[in-house]
Amino acid sequence: MRLDGKVALVTGGSDGIGRAIALTFAREGAKVVIVGRDERKGKKALDELKRVGEAVYFKVDVSNPEQARRMVSDAIQKYGRIDILVNNAAICPPGNVVTTSEAIWDEVIGVNLKGVFLCSKYAIPHMQKNGGGVIVNIGSINSLMAMENEAAYDASKGGVLMLTKAMALDFAKSNIRVNCICPGAIETPMLSASLESAQDPKAARASLVQKHPLRRTGTPDEIAQATLFLATDDSSFITGATIPVDGGILAGWT
Repeated sequence: MRLDGKVALVTGGSDGIGRAIALTFAREGAKVVIVGRDERKGKKALDELKRVGEAVYFKVDVSNPEQARRMVSDAIQKYGRIDILVNNAAICPPGNVVTTSEAIWDEVIGVNLKGVFLCSKYAIPHMQKNGGGVIVNIGSINSLMAMENEAAYDASKGGVLMLTKAMALDFAKSNIRVNCICPGAIETPMLSASLESAQDPKAARASLVQKHPLRRTGTPDEIAQATLFLATDDSSFITGATIPVDGGILAGWT
């Protein structure tokens, strides 16, 4: 019960990596607030969470300033504090700078980068009042390397990495640690949708697996365990760090 007495807010907590993080935190004793735009998925995830711990779901678009502010306010009203914020919500529509519309660009930057800014903006003052806290931003290997036909996603995740470093510097004196996890290919609905959109999904999967030195994709639980480490005092001297959980893909050519 390494998070006993803590309150954790997980964006994009209804599915994939966010859901795995929320479940792991709940099993470790945290009261968990999950947020997401899909109410059906949110309520399904909440039912799961309530079997292992205390949790609540709020329907929120993290790119909307008023909804992000209200989300934090509602979490404080429900549990009195926020000790851990996991900025996980993200979308990844395909496209290069020519084929990506301005509307899609704005949506990707809004959810993936502005959402991190807004949720942190409203949560940090409450962490400061409580004497500190932890923020874990879920970046991507795309934070450190670009991929073809993912221009908006690449840009947004690169921004998440630098925003992590900025927040770590700005709030270290407030005892708030901020770190970034950069997952490789993880078995999530987002990955499945991306592969299914390929001309040959089976070949696309084989190619993706081959790029990882461990010759497999990762699981949401593997990201959740790394997030748990950063959320506890086991990582008390780590802030501003970038931690790849990527099966070795960033190590070099294979």
